[in-house]
Amino acid sequence: MEVTIKKTEPMTVAFVSMKGPYSLIGETFGKLYGLIGEKGYVPAGPPVGVYFNAPGQVPDEELLWELRSPIAGYVTPSGPDERGLGIKKVEAAEVAATMHKGPYDQVGATYGALAGWIAENGYEIVGPSEEVYLSDPGKTAPDELLTEIRFAVRKI
Repeated sequence: MEVTIKKTEPMTVAFVSMKGPYSLIGETFGKLYGLIGEKGYVPAGPPVGVYFNAPGQVPDEELLWELRSPIAGYVTPSGPDERGLGIKKVEAAEVAATMHKGPYDQVGATYGALAGWIAENGYEIVGPSEEVYLSDPGKTAPDELLTEIRFAVRKI
């Protein structure tokens, strides 16, 4: 497994925050992109899932996660509106990142290997996990899906 330490770019994102099972991710991405389209925002990069806890830590109904889409141009940050769409600026961060190739439901081993690499190489995790979805699951076979898995880290 190849791991890269890199700095992410600051960006403005449209987001929808959720509490509940990951089985809602596909439906929630549909909602996010529908609302983005209604507002006339232009996506400016691959979508990102941010995961604040994980299965096994809490029951599925208590999972906290957020789906984000970078958007082009300046848009005034705002909290989630009555339909759940928010806009915020995400600051740059130092991350440890690796690539997962395959179905989304098999990312667990990649997470474990990445967390092990982080600990073995003198870093600590300082933020939630993120998944950058580089493939369109509607056009890509599950075994060919590419997902960048990353954690914000700090050298210790």
